[in-house]
Amino acid sequence: MAQEEQQTERVRNTRGTWINKGCMSCQHKKYLDGIRFCKLTEEEVEARSICPQWELSDGLKNAGLANGGVVRQRGTKEVIID
Repeated sequence: MAQEEQQTERVRNTRGTWINKGCMSCQHKKYLDGIRFCKLTEEEVEARSICPQWELSDGLKNAGLANGGVVRQRGTKEVIID
């Protein structure tokens, strides 16, 4: 399997917001029947898997903008992308 389980790595987006690096934040993820797959390898992947082709998703590139983008729910770690 091309994906590797690793410790959570974080990167900053263009606005300086920290984003966890992994399939959960990758541009190449897709869902079929509730299961996460990689568009490039067509393999089932875990949220925290990281591969060399990882690319920050468009929805998270502008996270932290004053006019919206990503909203963090108070009291939870759930992130909602508008």
